[in-house]
Amino acid sequence: MKVADIIDAKGKEVVSIDAHSSVEDAIRLMDSSGISALIVTEKGSTAGIFTERDVVRCYLASEGKSFKEMPLKDSITPDLIVAEMENDLSEIMSIMVEKNIRHIPVIVKEKIIGMLSSRDIIQIHVNKMATEIHYLRDYITGI
Repeated sequence: MKVADIIDAKGKEVVSIDAHSSVEDAIRLMDSSGISALIVTEKGSTAGIFTERDVVRCYLASEGKSFKEMPLKDSITPDLIVAEMENDLSEIMSIMVEKNIRHIPVIVKEKIIGMLSSRDIIQIHVNKMATEIHYLRDYITGI
């Protein structure tokens, strides 16, 4: 299975926020969008990613400041690890496990067109296993 198969099924929505926003703005956007990672942009270019793990890091580094006072650009992960549409899903899973990441932006011609999460990948595998179990059960029972 390719990354393109998942992106085509799940959709290509990417939620982003400007780097000059506050950490609180990012947290509120993640909550209202029901997601746990945002692409952070600055002057029309990708500046990095902000995830739930970054929220924890911000909290630990806050030194009494509120999230509203904390600039988002100081709290992002700037070095993105990305997937391409033609990548094999098993390759991407290995990268995510090795790098201990739960979100990976998907690019086409250096433009982010989607986001994969570990949850997306798990759902695909659960669905695949459920289908295989169904066919094996039918085979065994002779239906």
